[in-house]
Amino acid sequence: MTGSEVDQRYPIGRFRYDGDSSREAIDRSIQAIASLPRLFRATVTGLNAEQLNTPYRDEGWTVRQVVHHVPDSHMNAYMRCKLALTEDTPTIKPYDEAAVARLGDIAIVPVEVSLDLLDKLHERFVALLRSMTDYDFERCYVHPEQNRSVPLHEVAALYAWHGRHHTAHIMMLRERRGWT
Repeated sequence: MTGSEVDQRYPIGRFRYDGDSSREAIDRSIQAIASLPRLFRATVTGLNAEQLNTPYRDEGWTVRQVVHHVPDSHMNAYMRCKLALTEDTPTIKPYDEAAVARLGDIAIVPVEVSLDLLDKLHERFVALLRSMTDYDFERCYVHPEQNRSVPLHEVAALYAWHGRHHTAHIMMLRERRGWT
């Protein structure tokens, strides 16, 4: 890959947590999570059915699958945070994201439904995150596939990145195809 090429799978790079659990870093993550619904909606506005059914890269998900995936994933993150805040280091249940993206509802539910869901979900998610104390952000859940405890300040950073990551997938496709 040359310097001018972007990895279509990770257009903003893979998630790498720098360990910064300062209130400033957490607040930046919360702001990114808060702004995602508006930015994500703008990214898909004006796309027709054919465009929504176009994979963002070879062997990748379609735009439609990505749009439905983001609130599915963030819903899991929201509930995992609630579990970590109300239980003592709970073990979360991973799920097969690719299998979920192939389920029947993905093809028939309009993307607007998932965009609306993302709006309302993030209203709640952001309210929860803003209500949390520094101590709360130190609480953890156990991710069995990673075999480690994950602190909620890292979860906030991950989902700030996750929103930017999938927004970049769609923006990159739009740019490559000239979809203005």
